[in-house]
Amino acid sequence: MNRAVFLDRDGVLNEERHYLSRVEDVAILPGAPAALKRLAEGGFKLFIVSNQSGVGRGYFTLADVERVNAHLAAEFARAGIRFEKIYFAPEAPEQPSRGRKPSPQFLFDARDEFGLDLARSFMIGDKLIDLECGWNAGVEKSILVRTGYGRNTERESAARLDAALVVDDLPAAAEWILKPGG
Repeated sequence: MNRAVFLDRDGVLNEERHYLSRVEDVAILPGAPAALKRLAEGGFKLFIVSNQSGVGRGYFTLADVERVNAHLAAEFARAGIRFEKIYFAPEAPEQPSRGRKPSPQFLFDARDEFGLDLARSFMIGDKLIDLECGWNAGVEKSILVRTGYGRNTERESAARLDAALVVDDLPAAAEWILKPGG
């Protein structure tokens, strides 16, 4: 069984842009490529799991999300990083959705398609719904990064974070995951 790291996109891999829909607005966070490279070299399969409610709200299209995702994947590929798959839920919060976080469905889909051991895998995000997605899927640890909305999440949801690890950024999360016993 393979181990995986599931990553929220905006605020974790790239700067939070509030409904990012244009390739030219993508800015990869410092240290993210090196952190993912270390995780991949450590034997982890990498996945992006993202809510993209801007589609359901009518702010941008599925094609916009796919362009941004393709650009992000290409930028990381230049650093030798490959995402196994990018999952995203385009529905607005009030719309029915199979995979919108905190639903663990995309993690279950990845488990089934890629032979993953979720109990030895990790979820990294900047919002409580990211952590809940990981908890709902039974991952080893959900990790909150303080980038993106992470600092606000830490402040506003402190009482809910006992089961989470809170770190400054993706490089710190990768370091914790890769340490002996991580």
